Amino acid sequence: MAKLSPIDVQKALKGAEYPASAEDLASLAKSNGADDTVVEKLQGSGAKRYDGPDDVQKAVFGSGT
Repeated sequence: MAKLSPIDVQKALKGAEYPASAEDLASLAKSNGADDTVVEKLQGSGAKRYDGPDDVQKAVFGSGT
């Protein structure tokens, strides 16, 4: 599995409107050509809704990012 970076996630979510559901963001990431790793992280983060890009980063990478 490729190492995931915050930049990869930002690129995958270009054009996202918040708040957004995890499924909406995963779908957007797919349509933006994101790596499967990004899509899986968005879907498997446990979050049902994201209020903004900071929420996404925390859910995908944890609070240490």
